[in-house]
This record gives sequence, C-alpha cells and structure tokens, in this order.
Amino acid sequence: MLEPLFGGKNIEKILFFLLINQRCYGRQLSQTFQKALSPIQKALDRLEVGGIIVSFLEGKTRIYQFNPRYPFLQELKTLLEKAYTFLPQEFKNQYYEPKIRKRPRRKGKPL
Repeated sequence: MLEPLFGGKNIEKILFFLLINQRCYGRQLSQTFQKALSPIQKALDRLEVGGIIVSFLEGKTRIYQFNPRYPFLQELKTLLEKAYTFLPQEFKNQYYEPKIRKRPRRKGKPL
C-alpha cells in the first residue's frame, strides 16, 4: 500500500509492526514475516540512518523503536494509522496483532 512512498515492502512492514507493537528486533521481524534476516536488517539500518527509528541493546539483542525526537513522528504515525485501517483483517491478524506473550508466566501455573 505505502511501498512506493517508503521505497520497499520491508520498510512498510517494519513501520506497521512498530506502530502496533512499539518495539521489535530483527529476528522477531524475520520470523513474523517469514523473510530472510539480512533484508530486514538492511531495512532497519536504512530507517535508523534516516533518524526514523532508534536502537539500543537489551542484553545481546538490538531493540528498535520509533525515534521520539524525529521531527515528523506524529505525522508519520497518523499516516501509518490511516493506512493500517485499510489493510485486510486477516493480514492484520497474521502479521501485526500481538500474539506473542511478552510477560513471563508464573512458575507452576497451568496452561
């Protein structure tokens, strides 16, 4: 949908994923989108060089999120939110809606 504007499918997917989940890492994106890790990392690097996202280390994992100091962040998020509403629901459920448990489970708690 926004691929011509952003210059690639991977960048579009990353921005939508960050819009919904706030944070991500390269391997998570490659597994979610079933793509090779290298193109995802190159897209993340392009976004980071452009100042749209920032990264930091959490242990050995490089975590990415939107750059709060990016001057057009609010406008970019508004554009992404508007475009996200036009995505098919099955596409949203498959790729963007959080389905991974992010908090640890209490020890001994039944599934």
